Amino acid sequence: MAVMIRFARAGTKKKPFFHVVAADKEACRDGKYLERLGTYNPKLKVEERFKVDMDATQAWIKKGAKVSETVGHLLKAASKSK
Repeated sequence: MAVMIRFARAGTKKKPFFHVVAADKEACRDGKYLERLGTYNPKLKVEERFKVDMDATQAWIKKGAKVSETVGHLLKAASKSK
């Protein structure tokens, strides 16, 4: 089983909200996931948009999980700001 760290959409129409999740690569976008790692709300101020548990994310990456391109950019930006 290949694990991906990616977004799962949870918002309504015209009000996007995303959960950052560790999920099976073959699972559908909003389907079953293994663990919820954080949130992303593009409607908030820049510094409040992305919240993630870095320890849990790093643990999944050490286990071999791949990170999606978009989540990877946000993780890199979050690590630089701290």
